[in-house]
Amino acid sequence: MTIVILGAGNIATHYAQAFHALGHEIRQIYNRTSANAKALADVVSSTAIDSLDELYLDADLYIIAISDDYISTVIEEMPNNIKGIVVHTSGATPLSVLYRFTNHGIIYPVQSLNKHIPYDLAQIPFAIEGNTKEVELLLLSLMQKIAPKTFPCNSNQRLALHISAVFVNNFSNALFEVAHSILEKENLSFDLMKPIILETAMKVQKNPPRATQTGPATRNDQSTMATHLKFLSYSNTLSEIYQIMSDLIIKSRQK
Repeated sequence: MTIVILGAGNIATHYAQAFHALGHEIRQIYNRTSANAKALADVVSSTAIDSLDELYLDADLYIIAISDDYISTVIEEMPNNIKGIVVHTSGATPLSVLYRFTNHGIIYPVQSLNKHIPYDLAQIPFAIEGNTKEVELLLLSLMQKIAPKTFPCNSNQRLALHISAVFVNNFSNALFEVAHSILEKENLSFDLMKPIILETAMKVQKNPPRATQTGPATRNDQSTMATHLKFLSYSNTLSEIYQIMSDLIIKSRQK
């Protein structure tokens, strides 16, 4: 299969390397910054381009792996007479943005990828959506050779996955940063939190989150929570976060 990758960042890098390793021809790497395009193209024996006017028109698959803010812009700048399947990799961008292309779809990784970190893609779920059943089945077959956990997914399900990923990844990391600031204020190392972070993550591998929830809010321990809030009184923001999260846990116990 001949593939064109539009983008040279985190997701583009992992997709390009994975398809190249399977023997697919990465015909072109496009990026507005030619140096970035060339850096990735050199890794996957491809040609770097920095203008969509140079886009190869007869590839089997075009993967738009760029920031969500620029997907629509790039799509509108792409030639109309592309014959292959055009996909994007976003969790939140609708399938409909690809309307200009006869065959289109989505290959969304349920993972936060960094081009400088190696991943075993076989352990990552990939959500597939196609504008026709034929496109969906082709994309599923293609990706399942790389990632057996690949599965079909409609637009609402993909958006739910993306939102859920924000909660468990982005928001949890923001809370790690909160804990880091609290500990730093008292000259304590964040390393002291790493065992409990790992333990929490391990528990939900085999149990539903509700079953593993612990802490003062779970017990509705008002005395302990009041003590915590008093300690956090130096920051209205941290006090508000603590109260909101505690209320969320308390209400979830009442269901």
